[in-house]
Amino acid sequence: MLTFIRKLFSDKKQLLTETDTMKKFLIVGLGNIGADYENTRHNIGFKILDFLAEQEGFTFENAKLGALATFKHKGKSVVCLKPSTYMNLSGKALKYWMNKENISLDNILVITDDLNLPFGAIRLKGKGSDGGHNGLKDIQNVLQTTKYNRFRFGVGSNFNKGNQVDYVLGKWDNDQEKAMPERLKKSTDLIRSFIFAGAKNTMNEFNGK
Repeated sequence: MLTFIRKLFSDKKQLLTETDTMKKFLIVGLGNIGADYENTRHNIGFKILDFLAEQEGFTFENAKLGALATFKHKGKSVVCLKPSTYMNLSGKALKYWMNKENISLDNILVITDDLNLPFGAIRLKGKGSDGGHNGLKDIQNVLQTTKYNRFRFGVGSNFNKGNQVDYVLGKWDNDQEKAMPERLKKSTDLIRSFIFAGAKNTMNEFNGK
């Protein structure tokens, strides 16, 4: 009888732990730290999380391997991370906080710029190649899988051959700046949907919009 009771409590504790894990999310915005990179196309991940922070009223604080913030959304605990490792080592920061906060891979969302999408286009995918993006490449190498959720924000490809680096590290043009508030709001709506409704429902609702 005593053995049965111990097993019952052990199973209940495990179930509670698994439930807590399902309710916790990690949102990682990719970018590079420093004034030189602020408001560049490559830093859209930072920009979207900063906009989310304004909406939700939370602030980022310096922590190990990045700037960190937390908030609640409809009963879910959300950890937001802006890695300080620079783009090429983004996976190191993601893996550290994923393990430290005990967050499942299914509940991780990586926000990144994408040259293959027109400006402002948003697309959520549950897997895929790195597409030549160094941040995604490092995350893939660290996680040893291509099956993780990534939110791709289109930055367009209006550059001459050989000028890709200058383009992604360049500032938004005037037309893009004017359109940005609406695109940022749509982006944060996507993030909330991912947290509450899941990846599949969010793809159906937001992809291509």
